[in-house]
Amino acid sequence: MLLEILAITDDQYHVKELASKIMQIQNYVDYIHIREKSKTARELLTLLELLQESGVPKRKIVVHDRLDVALVTGIENIHLPGHGLTINRVREKFPFMRIGCSVHSYEEARKSEQDGVDYVMYGHVFETNCKAGLAPRGLEELHKIKERLSIPVFAIGGITPDRMNEIKVDGIAVMSGIFSAENPAEAARDYSEKCKEMTTHGKIL
Repeated sequence: MLLEILAITDDQYHVKELASKIMQIQNYVDYIHIREKSKTARELLTLLELLQESGVPKRKIVVHDRLDVALVTGIENIHLPGHGLTINRVREKFPFMRIGCSVHSYEEARKSEQDGVDYVMYGHVFETNCKAGLAPRGLEELHKIKERLSIPVFAIGGITPDRMNEIKVDGIAVMSGIFSAENPAEAARDYSEKCKEMTTHGKIL
């Protein structure tokens, strides 16, 4: 099984520049998670329209929190933050959607699975500038979640290609490692090549 890569936007670029960066990396990642908290609904709509006009498949796009924007643009992947809409309510009203959520413990992950989520994202696993001053949660709880849940588990936080061998889950989520890189496409390609290398050498079971 090939480790999946989810690239998360970092809310640092204007719409057109961000769209350009996403188009450059789209062939190296499995999902692009649009996490742009400072942008208005109209700006998000413009971004998603640019991506669709440029041929980025809808199946690759994940909308963070903004269910309204996802529905208007026909995106079926939604990621719910802890403070957002409840999994139960979204699942009840929109059973066709692929729903993910962020968790920070095994208990949260188990509850999310019971509520009907399609995948969980656990972190932060390693030290990262995105969570400066906060101690990483490490790998033990992550691997416990993977072992006990039946849904896909993604890891996030400080994950570099060099550290991917330590992670035994279904996928990784990367923000600064791609979008803060001098060359996002090259960075995304490095993650992609590492995934293929790990699969070839039997690291991923």
